[in-house]
Amino acid sequence: MPAPLPSSPTPHGPFFTIDTHIDTPTASLRRPGWDLGARHDYAADGTQCDLPRMAEGGIDALVFAVYVGQMGRSPSALRRAHELALAHFERTHAALAANAAACGLARTADEALQLKAQGKKAFFLSIENAYSLGRDVANVAKFHALGVRMLGLTHMLNNDAADSSTDPRGAEWGGLSPLGREFVAEANRLGMILDASHASDAVLRDLLEISRTPVILSHSGCTAVCNHPRNIGDDLLRALAKQGGVIQINALAIAVTELPGSGRTAGIAEILLKYQDAELTPETMAEEDKDYDRVCAAHPNPRATLEHFVQHIEHAVAVAGIDHVGIGCDFDGGGGVEGLRDVTDYPQVTAALRQRGWGDDALAKLWGGNTLRLYRAAEAAARKV
Repeated sequence: MPAPLPSSPTPHGPFFTIDTHIDTPTASLRRPGWDLGARHDYAADGTQCDLPRMAEGGIDALVFAVYVGQMGRSPSALRRAHELALAHFERTHAALAANAAACGLARTADEALQLKAQGKKAFFLSIENAYSLGRDVANVAKFHALGVRMLGLTHMLNNDAADSSTDPRGAEWGGLSPLGREFVAEANRLGMILDASHASDAVLRDLLEISRTPVILSHSGCTAVCNHPRNIGDDLLRALAKQGGVIQINALAIAVTELPGSGRTAGIAEILLKYQDAELTPETMAEEDKDYDRVCAAHPNPRATLEHFVQHIEHAVAVAGIDHVGIGCDFDGGGGVEGLRDVTDYPQVTAALRQRGWGDDALAKLWGGNTLRLYRAAEAAARKV
């Protein structure tokens, strides 16, 4: 069993640090023999997160996202999506258990702080895309029992719960569907944070109206800095802050800085439509991956830098306030910009903000205080029920 991670002075400050969206469970952990407890190299294998690199980056906790890419919505496709999610959970729990001396699963804010006090890294779990819930509200409780404490409603296509911000066909429900509203009520009852990243603006407005606990955008950006459908405008930033929610700033290049031309967007839209009714089989998933590789090779990401990333942070703080902004880089899911390529680079964010005059109080809220507040609010609401 791996030894506990060595303790060292934090490169950030005397506060708790967390990134709220990392796709390691459905990226690196799917690779045969890949070890969360071993140090890997982004330049060599493209992975962005493991326990030794977390220690180097001074990060105390991560939210591991369990994601299933969306295809058809037939009963068989939904069943397959649910089975894939369960397999991702099983693999993630096994990786945490294999490294129990160095990390642990956090189900509450206090458990995360306790793990930090023990010299261990804390991992929360989230669902990205309610597609894997199918049409069964009971699956919210099923995933909660597996440790999930954050529920992201959509990904790149509309599903049975809500509209996506990037579906080429436009809105299907005009916000949350009736089933989506049931999911929200059940998540509130159980103490799960609702995540509106990838969702349409109308979905976010619905969540802000009906959720009994503050809403999170676990990996999003600001439209005023980069006009991408994934990002949100200033009016919604203010509404999010008024409701007590938090936007966690994303390091996805196309959502951080403007993309010249429309080739990449059009190519991805073509892929989404091609597979919208496909059965979720290993063969179709492999074909879709090849199509994505082709589009990405033909239309590369724009050049995005740490400076662009920091512009989103500072704009969000200027509009929503320091109590409503955090970090959610989307590593292992496409995130990463020059100067912020993997979890070892988190200190570069802190250094850049300190150069701009940020002190410990503001950094403590950005890096973890605001996120812990949301977890505690969800936990308190569940206790009242």
